[in-house]
Amino acid sequence: MEITRQKIKELYADKRYQSLFDVGLFFVLIFSFHILYVIWNEHLDYWPIKGTVDRLFAWASALLFDQSTWVLDHVFRVDFFTTGHSIVFLNHEDAYSMVTVAPECTSLKQWMHWLFLMLIFPGPWKHKAWYIPLGLVIVELTNVVRIVGITLFLRPFPNSFALAHDVIFKIMFYVVIFLMWAIWNDYFHHKKIKRQTT
Repeated sequence: MEITRQKIKELYADKRYQSLFDVGLFFVLIFSFHILYVIWNEHLDYWPIKGTVDRLFAWASALLFDQSTWVLDHVFRVDFFTTGHSIVFLNHEDAYSMVTVAPECTSLKQWMHWLFLMLIFPGPWKHKAWYIPLGLVIVELTNVVRIVGITLFLRPFPNSFALAHDVIFKIMFYVVIFLMWAIWNDYFHHKKIKRQTT
């Protein structure tokens, strides 16, 4: 067992394999959290803090809706009206399309993904103290881009909600998280390692 640990340490110390190990750890942590979240959500119904989680979802949903409608109105000058938490607008076929900002649309899961990843992944805590909150803000801004992007995408392509929602903008979300992690890994985690070895 000790030989295996030593061999792993030697491989990790070899710069040719560091990126492979780091990306592997990233994906292990992301998928581990996803499995834990699915179990907590679908099988445990957010036990033991369901009431708190429901309130957080409601708050985050209202926040996301307000931010997205502000951007659509003030930045893109989209003509729309709202009903509840739904954005209703005319598409290119002169029919109405609708994007609903449901509690499940919030960044709450991605916030927790980011927290889980950054609290466990190695690196200096003095930088985690500001980088984690910055990441949470970027995750929220990414979600605003997602809602606005889906709305803008549906204007010329009204029958492409699944493509926009389930593919394009969902992938974008995790690309942003990956890029934030990659910046952390290169500029903070490995800089710490270099300082320790010199």
